[in-house]
Amino acid sequence: MEGVSSSPEDHSCSDGEEERKNPRHTPGNHTSQGFAQGTSSASGSQLEEKMRRKLQFFFMNPIEKWQAKRKFPYKFVVQLIKIVLVTFQLCLFAHNRYNHVNYTWDNRISFSHLFLLGWDSTREINAYPPGAGPLAVYKLDEFYNALDYAYEGYYNLSNAIGPYSYNDEENIPPPPKFCQYNYKQGIINGFNESYEFNAEIVPSCINFTKTFGLFRSKQFFEESDLKVDFASLVRAEMMFSIKTINFRAAGPITPPDCYRFDVAIIFDNEDHDGQMSLSLDAEPYKLTCKGDQEYVTDNKIDQVLRSILNILVILICSASLILCSRAIYRAQLLKELTVQFFRRAYNKELSLDGRLEFLNIWYIMIIVNDILIIMGSAIKEQIERNQFTNDQWNVCSLFLGTGNLLVWFGVLRYLGFFKTYNVVILTLKKAAPKIFRFSICALLLYAGFTFCGWLILGPYHMKFRSLSTTSECLFSLINGDDMFATFSVMSKKSPLLWWFSRVYLYSFISLYIYVVLSLFISVIMDAYDTIKQYYKDGFPKSDLHTFIGETSCEEVSSGLYRTQSSSSLNATMNSLFCCNFYRSAYAKIGGGGSTLNLL
Repeated sequence: MEGVSSSPEDHSCSDGEEERKNPRHTPGNHTSQGFAQGTSSASGSQLEEKMRRKLQFFFMNPIEKWQAKRKFPYKFVVQLIKIVLVTFQLCLFAHNRYNHVNYTWDNRISFSHLFLLGWDSTREINAYPPGAGPLAVYKLDEFYNALDYAYEGYYNLSNAIGPYSYNDEENIPPPPKFCQYNYKQGIINGFNESYEFNAEIVPSCINFTKTFGLFRSKQFFEESDLKVDFASLVRAEMMFSIKTINFRAAGPITPPDCYRFDVAIIFDNEDHDGQMSLSLDAEPYKLTCKGDQEYVTDNKIDQVLRSILNILVILICSASLILCSRAIYRAQLLKELTVQFFRRAYNKELSLDGRLEFLNIWYIMIIVNDILIIMGSAIKEQIERNQFTNDQWNVCSLFLGTGNLLVWFGVLRYLGFFKTYNVVILTLKKAAPKIFRFSICALLLYAGFTFCGWLILGPYHMKFRSLSTTSECLFSLINGDDMFATFSVMSKKSPLLWWFSRVYLYSFISLYIYVVLSLFISVIMDAYDTIKQYYKDGFPKSDLHTFIGETSCEEVSSGLYRTQSSSSLNATMNSLFCCNFYRSAYAKIGGGGSTLNLL
């Protein structure tokens, strides 16, 4: 697999296809004519033949290398093993993460019913448009009643269906903590338009100790040193912790999970608009269970098996990382050797296209996904050993998910060895520069519409409330989604802006659907037609591939590349071109063997 090029003409001799056609009229023909004139006197040179054979072998695919030298495709086998192990690991982690996230979300819903005054089931479903307004308090009594409701719910956990306990070894409820965050000074005198203000935010906290009879937070504040000043209040929080055990995760080889939820009931008054939003947050932390020690000890097999899988994934990805890094390094050494050869033998510089042939983007992508998967597997192992708690689940899923995405993208590399499956890759490669230039122009227009819509329609249209939602709305319109709702939701409070919204939306939809998208598709179709023509008439060649020439299936399997006739290429290049640096670098990699054998 080393040095496999992404050239469209790579193919396997074993697939039974005909030999590649020579180009009839391509940009590579001019280079070929130049070589015919410049190298006629050196066509029989032994050095040139050795260099050509070396490059031919470098750009072979794994099957051809096996036929040419019986060289075992280590990287190819490593990638096959990696894709199986990584996908199996991801499936197990995805199942566990779904259960974890679903369990914590369901508990958050339960806490909302237990501790939030005014919470109902309609708020549990994300609907568009929303079925209800924000949960908020508007009166002083509502604020104190919400605190009283949460306090009573906390001290009556035994009334909950869930197996909840207090964060205490003896199950004695610790007093909940109330914190408020106020401006250091905030006095408003609206009657004469005067105020006193200091923007520094000062926190102050107090414990809600248990009292006999009903708890009244308003009375409690009046008797304590802590006063609630709503004019300067920015945010208030009531906090407590609850423990629980999840039996659902338990099975023949998996023990139950123990959690502590740090619950916070948040009163947000940052806008100071008379509406104090009320919300609940429950942060889960995984704990070490102290239950049936015999059961837990007898079921360590689950943790052992998962640890073995994580270690295997880390080892196979490390091997892949080392092999691909080594291949990229060797490719750069061969590039410098080729540049020296062109400079000395033909008195010319190797073209940029020729130099880029030695940079294998697939290997770079494999290295990136190896790093991501190694990091994700290490975090996953620590999560399963209970060394991490909650936040690392999302970080781990990000690493493993992105790494697995790139692993499956890498499968396209091997399909690219066959002409039938290489069309998509070649079309994207051909269209990429034009798509990039086209996208820049389209993004400038898109940015103009986005900022304009956000500024003008934001206060009157729920889809334009923020810059991100405006962009999402416009992108949805490009794809024909929810058009009528976008038109109909616009408020009619301002007739001028209502008519502007019609002109704005009609202009954007017409421009992007009928013009921009059509041009975008035409750019890709033009690249596709070009690739089809290349398959018919032959692909253009860089000066490097013109020098390498064609390699027939008979040559590959003839045993020519297994001979030692070219083992003296290092010595020859060293004597002619003084390439001591490259020879010594190759010797360090391969233990002093010949350059050709190493590559």
